[in-house]
Amino acid sequence: MRILLVWCINAASLLLLPMVMPAVHVANFGTALVVAVVLGLLNAVLRPILIVLTLPINLLTLGLFILVINGLMFWLAANFLEGFTVSSFGWAIGAALLYSVISWALSSLLLPAARKEQRWRD
Repeated sequence: MRILLVWCINAASLLLLPMVMPAVHVANFGTALVVAVVLGLLNAVLRPILIVLTLPINLLTLGLFILVINGLMFWLAANFLEGFTVSSFGWAIGAALLYSVISWALSSLLLPAARKEQRWRD
């Protein structure tokens, strides 16, 4: 149940993103659900490999290079999927940062309520 809720929160975050950033376009909620899954898979498989490979740069920049890696994941998802576009790599870095902030805010609002409801049932 929690995984489905997080998936819907991430899709909703993707739908809110074009309202703030005009360089990002998401066609509809179905596309947002697919993008959320693809971003999750890219972040689970490819991101750890890239973090290890770029460890010297990450150490040199005190971890700020991870923002570039997050932008790369966002840009790759936009290049693979139809109905989801990002104007450029620079916009992808900003969009990835804003996406994580929106997703965090929605999760912090909605998930504690789900935890309280689960405790009440137990």
